[in-house]
Amino acid sequence: MLENNKAEIFVVSDSIGETAELVAQAAKIQFNDTITEIRKFSFVLDTDQMDEIIEMAKGKKCLILYTLVMSEEKLYFKKAAEDNNIIAIDLLGPIIKKLEILTGVVPKREAGLNRRLTSYYFDKIEAIEFAVKYDDGKDPRGFRKADVVLIGVSRTSKTPLSMYLANKNLKVANLPLVPEVEPSEELFKISPKKIIGLTNSPEILNTIRRERLKDMGVKHDSVYADLDRIIQELEYADKIFSRLRCPVIDVSQRAIEETASIIVSIISNIR
Repeated sequence: MLENNKAEIFVVSDSIGETAELVAQAAKIQFNDTITEIRKFSFVLDTDQMDEIIEMAKGKKCLILYTLVMSEEKLYFKKAAEDNNIIAIDLLGPIIKKLEILTGVVPKREAGLNRRLTSYYFDKIEAIEFAVKYDDGKDPRGFRKADVVLIGVSRTSKTPLSMYLANKNLKVANLPLVPEVEPSEELFKISPKKIIGLTNSPEILNTIRRERLKDMGVKHDSVYADLDRIIQELEYADKIFSRLRCPVIDVSQRAIEETASIIVSIISNIR
């Protein structure tokens, strides 16, 4: 590919810049290595900062994506980009304008509203800390406090699901099921309606575990990735699921987001 095809993206925001950065990443991936860099400029609130960014962009093959909500500053930045022949796209402006027309409500035009420390934000932080504290059966006392308890054999996505659900403000604990270890008594003292069993196909688990061992530098003939052992573990897990009479989700053909959606649907019926 010719060097003159290379370009970069500047992300400019009066807040963190997460929105524009996600859009930039989604666009960048469509162009392989053509987009050399995404540079993010957060908390851009005055014209001096804007002038510095325009100076950096001048003379470069550069696209600027910006999320500036304060009217005067946004107009200043837009004109500065136009005067210097820099391509700049206002990501929020058209949406806010259409919503203003649709609702008849004048927007607040305040920077960083989505980052204000609300009770929702603190609840999410608490849920994330909870997921870390009660991950992998570290402390069974967390089962009583949890909104949902995930159980299953190793590599059934318990931890990734716990963290994903924590970002939805759910307090999640999880417990690995191992044939040689009887589950904690605490598991049988809580409502089975908030326990979710996770299972997977033996073949997929075999592949996942072999890759895991490879990453760890361990030989593939470890009992951890042995197919017969995996089947034994799954059969044991099925017995625990039946004993608890809890819902069971097969994660073998599901993305984390899809499995999480099913869990939220189940939990919402009992909360």
